[in-house]
Amino acid sequence: MDIVIRGAQIADGTGSPSYRADVGVHEGKIASIGSGLSGTRTIDATGLVLAPGFIDMHSHSDLQVLAKPDHLAKVSQGVTTEVLGQDGLSYAPVNDEVLATLRGQLAGWNDDPPGFDWNWRSVGEYLDRLDRGIAVNAAYLVPQGTLRLLCVGYDDRPPTPSEMDEMKTVLAQSLREGAVGLSSGLTYTPGMYADTGELVELCRVTGELGGYYSPHHRSYGAGALEAYAEMVDVSVRSGCPLHLAHATMNFPVNEGRAPELLTLLDNAIASGADITLDTYPYLPGATYLSALLPSWASEGGPEATLGRLSDVDTRERIRVEIEETGSDGCHGVPVDWDSIEINGVRHASNSALVGHSVLASASARGVRPSDLYFDVLVDERLGTSCLMHVGHEGNVQAIMRHPAHTGGSDGLLVGDRPHPRAWGTFPRYLARYVRELGVLGLEECVAHLTGRAARRLRLADRGLVREGFAADLVLFDPETVADTATFDEPRQRAIGIPHVFVNGVPVIDDGTATGALPGHSLRNRA
Repeated sequence: MDIVIRGAQIADGTGSPSYRADVGVHEGKIASIGSGLSGTRTIDATGLVLAPGFIDMHSHSDLQVLAKPDHLAKVSQGVTTEVLGQDGLSYAPVNDEVLATLRGQLAGWNDDPPGFDWNWRSVGEYLDRLDRGIAVNAAYLVPQGTLRLLCVGYDDRPPTPSEMDEMKTVLAQSLREGAVGLSSGLTYTPGMYADTGELVELCRVTGELGGYYSPHHRSYGAGALEAYAEMVDVSVRSGCPLHLAHATMNFPVNEGRAPELLTLLDNAIASGADITLDTYPYLPGATYLSALLPSWASEGGPEATLGRLSDVDTRERIRVEIEETGSDGCHGVPVDWDSIEINGVRHASNSALVGHSVLASASARGVRPSDLYFDVLVDERLGTSCLMHVGHEGNVQAIMRHPAHTGGSDGLLVGDRPHPRAWGTFPRYLARYVRELGVLGLEECVAHLTGRAARRLRLADRGLVREGFAADLVLFDPETVADTATFDEPRQRAIGIPHVFVNGVPVIDDGTATGALPGHSLRNRA
């Protein structure tokens, strides 16, 4: 054996009771589970739990996993696999023009690193780039908004028959190149311009080629249940498995309404629908600041949007819709500027805004919140991120108990003060919701974060501590594991996770990051 992990309490990812045993790792695989094993190196795991590596089902590391491939934010919390291409917007498949547009639109999510080598255009080329060396394994979803931008553009209209055929052709090719499914961001442009029928057509292709559909649906606020019902309908009509991204019920209109969502899902599952979901264990959400704009204000792309924001009359129209009516970009809910906190800017001249709500900053400057909002978007060329303090603890707990639940950080790694979920999601599940609150048992929680996620991804040899499986493993102390990342200090490593292995290689070794890059793409085999 290359490595023997001796005397661990094994939570194997199935949800079954844990048991004590030795685990031997050889050539990247779990070679043996038993007692009295010997190897080149032995790790004393007395008092520690050995689990499969955590699977982040909703990650926004698409660039940072390449720009900073040691990927400390994720490996330090025990993540060994993550799913990229989320919310309908990422960087493949593209052409030169689409890539240039996305680099600007998504700077608030992923940055636009100077000197970065954008040497891919197709999904297959992007996955090849990952295979040159990353710290974790990564799967990729075809982003429906990117697909629409490539084939239709930024117009709010149905695709022509030839454009629809082109989207389906590019989608099928991307799935054959290794994408594991399709994502949507139906509160983001241009993905939100797709109607239900268009989504059904794309999902039919996705399901036929072995993928699943992971939508950020049309509303997490007013109309949330209707938005969830639309996604279930898309799945049933297309025959495509459904995985609901960051599935929660937010904003004041939805406090205490998680049971209604779960009833909707349970009824669909009982009728034969294949549905799973992911959540993060925090109340605030995060996105880019321009996402609050109504969809019509973003039609035509970033330059058209900036032109509208520079026009006084158009600004007033947008203000009325955001503040009084409730824009589709803000989930149909009139914005509460005190709940919108700017947490990342591109220009140092705006750094004083970071960590404060739009309302607080506007009050300090003696201007209307909407005017500060518009001015910042123009000055930053839309490249600003924000936190949205809109969640409810009761909803978070109810949804994470559901047997179809998995874990996803939805973590943005860039910005001045990113959401702490990027560094703390998985240890927070174990610390707050297992040890402190008892919402989930330890073995059940581990299953949510590992085995169940692996089944959705159709990973036949990952997600469990089982002989012959890939040695993606995490050792943690159940009494001390905890997240330390906060909203004030978000880039803080978890504690109580001394060892993490990716494909049998230590990426965290006795608490120290090794800098090893043993990860690779995990591809759909359609």
